[in-house]
Amino acid sequence: DPPMGPTQNTVRLAFPSAFEMIDLVQLVTDRVGRLMSFDDDTRHWVGVAVRESVINAIKHGNRHDPQKVVVVEFDLGPANPPEELTVSVCDQGEGFDPDALPDPLAPENLLKSSGRGIFFMRSFMDGVVLSKCPGGGMQVRMVKRVVRPA
Repeated sequence: DPPMGPTQNTVRLAFPSAFEMIDLVQLVTDRVGRLMSFDDDTRHWVGVAVRESVINAIKHGNRHDPQKVVVVEFDLGPANPPEELTVSVCDQGEGFDPDALPDPLAPENLLKSSGRGIFFMRSFMDGVVLSKCPGGGMQVRMVKRVVRPA
C-alpha cells in the first residue's frame, strides 16, 4: 500500500489568541485521544500537555493579541491503526531560545510558574521539540506513542 499523505490523518485548528478557545482544543484533544485508543490516564495527560502549550502560545507567544493566530495540528501517525500522535502548536510571537528557559526544578525556580508548562509537556509526552515556526513564532511538537498490550 502507498503511504498515506499527512493531510489524510491531520486535524488542524487555527484560532485567535483567546483563552476561550482552550475548551475547544480540549474537546478535540480528547476526541483525537479516543481515536488513538489512548487509555483515560494517557488522554488526561496528553490533554494537560496540549493545554499548557496552547496557554503558552496565547500568553507568551502572541501576548493575548487577538489579531495573532494559534495553530494546533494533530497528526495521527501513518500506520493503521496509528502508532503515534504528533501534536504541533504554533504561535505568531517573537520566539525565544528554548535553551535559555529556567530549570523549573532548580530550587530558586520551584515556586515560579514560568517554565513549568514545558517541563510538564516533557514529563507527559514521549518527545517534545521546540523550534521556530517557518513564519516566525515558536512551534512546540509533541509526540505520544500508543502502548499496545503485549
